[in-house]
Amino acid sequence: MTEDTTIGARTDERFSALHGRPGKIIAIHLSYASRADQRGRRPARPSYFFKPSSSVAPSGATIERPAGTELLAFEGEIALVIGTAARRVGLADAWDHVGWVTAANDFGLYDLRANDKGSNVRSKGGDGYTPVGPVLVDARTVDPAALRLRTWVNGELRQDDTTAGLLFPLPQLVADLSQHFTLEPGDLILTGTPAGSSVVVPGDVVEVEVDAPEAPGAPGSGRLVTTVTQGEHGFDGALGSLPAVDDVQRAEAWGSRAAAGLEPEPEPFRLTPELREKLAKAPVAGLSAQLRRRGLNNVTVDGVRPMHPGAKLVGTARTLRFVPNREDLFAGHGGGYNAQKRAFDTVGEGEVVVIEARGEEGSGTLGDILALRAHARGAAGIVTDGGVRDHDAVAAVGIPVYTKGAHPAVLGRRHVPWDADVTIACGGTTVQPGDVVVGDRDGVVVIPPALAEEVADAALAQEDEDAWIAEQVAAGHPVDGLFPMNAEWRARYDAWRASR
Repeated sequence: MTEDTTIGARTDERFSALHGRPGKIIAIHLSYASRADQRGRRPARPSYFFKPSSSVAPSGATIERPAGTELLAFEGEIALVIGTAARRVGLADAWDHVGWVTAANDFGLYDLRANDKGSNVRSKGGDGYTPVGPVLVDARTVDPAALRLRTWVNGELRQDDTTAGLLFPLPQLVADLSQHFTLEPGDLILTGTPAGSSVVVPGDVVEVEVDAPEAPGAPGSGRLVTTVTQGEHGFDGALGSLPAVDDVQRAEAWGSRAAAGLEPEPEPFRLTPELREKLAKAPVAGLSAQLRRRGLNNVTVDGVRPMHPGAKLVGTARTLRFVPNREDLFAGHGGGYNAQKRAFDTVGEGEVVVIEARGEEGSGTLGDILALRAHARGAAGIVTDGGVRDHDAVAAVGIPVYTKGAHPAVLGRRHVPWDADVTIACGGTTVQPGDVVVGDRDGVVVIPPALAEEVADAALAQEDEDAWIAEQVAAGHPVDGLFPMNAEWRARYDAWRASR
């Protein structure tokens, strides 16, 4: 046991690399762009979880993979050790409260992750799950924006990134956390892991190192070494939930479906130019009829009318949901870079912004600025079961728009922009992100992607048939037996088609 005079805390072997046992260990969920992109989601703000100080281990320690589990994963990280207390500190002063920087490994057992629901209490709180060290680097000697993190498994480099790749700079984490509670001397902040984290098995040796290669003397933490062993003990289901894994957890633990040995996920639906052309030729009435034949009756967006009756709308849905206005909620969701602005700022080429406004006509749901933004990004159109402000200016933009009508009031009179890219209800029908949306003078129909090709082909075939029937009626034939066709007329039609 040793005594550190700076912090005045006793340490044992687990905390030999630190100035005593940390009072708190705070870890961030996602912080590196490379890792966020691997997961397919970039958070707008940092989020955190706590780890118990009993999880700390020194360099050279072992970590057990519990019996009956398979997904123990390493996460090389930069650890910040708080040197002086920080409470409500600003961004400019936050780094002054960091005493030291070192290496850490935020091990996680994905077998327990789903039941932890983001808290990571069991999946990351086990004994030995937070190796730290071996050397503390004085934070005053390094630039927090120029630190390097590397991780090796059995001598093979698996992670290599720098703090230039962070979504949230290191001082921001300190300042942010200090808004909520006092960061005390000795507290640890684990600042997230880049891409490359994966599963390790008994016998694997994991090494993590943090350094500042551009600083004088290139100070570094040295290599933090941890060896994985097989544990003898599992978990008692009578006391709590048992480990459980599925393909989602396997893919996230290994880093990808391929690395986990899983079949690739099916290719997402894509509206090809050929299919888009078919849908542009098919009338909405014909598409609606074909969907009805397949048991889908509630697929029309009711009550909306085109601002450009001569323009055809074809695209995939990008959804936006408004909820009824409540002043306290509008204060938090209505201003700034809200869901409405985000949806129009990120709509992709060929996509249709579909807005749930609950059929409320008492305010606008967009105006000319947002219509211009959608048009500039190549959006295929806009469908809203609410009103449109600046009607003439929106019409002049030229992008196809379907709406309940014009209204001069701003959005906040009736709506709060709540969220985007979720399942919504628009004009009495359910619309999911990626659904195929087709509109013409008759209205708007929503087509499940899996049926789009089949329905388009059937509608075009029906158009040919209806055109032939119309010719026969124009030539003086009675409708009876011709529409719909009986066997005799069907034979004539088939012969006509074969002759073409």
